[in-house]
Amino acid sequence: MRYFFHSGYLGTNYSGWQKHPDGLSVQQVLEEALSQIFKTPMYITGCGRTDAQVHASQFFFHMDAEQEWDYDLLFRLNKLLPDDIAVFDIIPMEGLPHARFDAVERSYDYFIHTYKDPFLGGFSAFYPVKNWYIDQMQRAANLLLQYNDYHAFCKMPDRNEHTICNITSARVYMNAKGDRLRFSISANRFLGRMVRIITGKLIDIGTGTLSVDEFEHYLIHPQETQLIKPAYPQGLYLSRIRYPYLDIPSKSEFVPMLAEGLG
Repeated sequence: MRYFFHSGYLGTNYSGWQKHPDGLSVQQVLEEALSQIFKTPMYITGCGRTDAQVHASQFFFHMDAEQEWDYDLLFRLNKLLPDDIAVFDIIPMEGLPHARFDAVERSYDYFIHTYKDPFLGGFSAFYPVKNWYIDQMQRAANLLLQYNDYHAFCKMPDRNEHTICNITSARVYMNAKGDRLRFSISANRFLGRMVRIITGKLIDIGTGTLSVDEFEHYLIHPQETQLIKPAYPQGLYLSRIRYPYLDIPSKSEFVPMLAEGLG
């Protein structure tokens, strides 16, 4: 039977979600914990990938099990997992739904603080900028809904079957003091480092080093090469995954707390 696991993690200590030989991944930690509990190798499939040091306040993965267990798996799993990874729910599913391919919308939030703060350092990106052109940033964000080829906003576009993404919302928020920002974006899919690359461009627009017209040029001409400068990873959160058959809020209240006063 197939099970969906509703989870979340702080990505600071990991080389991303997906297993690879260059560092510890969230997937590896989860598979090792599940294999220890079931006393046989267990393999999981995630709803997507996140870069090194990127967080997920909501993340789904699926796992197949031949027989139903007769103990509290949620308790045992969370007891084995480190403090920066949590499983909130284990959901039995009918048929063989896919955690990655069935997702119809993914949402990310990116947080920026403009003053040095030891309590925000690992959870928000520090950009010491006093004055932001927030209206220009939102103008650029609005353009994202008018185009769908993001070849120019992907680190390695040739690794993808195609670079078409349908963005459904993109908003830039600033708090009343003007010292914290949030960028929220939702789409059916995202390419490698796409959100961080777009955020980097919005930061350039917000600081006056890139115009909205220049930004739109690469949306109109996605095959043209450009300087790729992703925003820092620690400000980024995968914050919502929606399926046709499953749409539940994140159990973690941390991102809403970060977003307080930011839309």
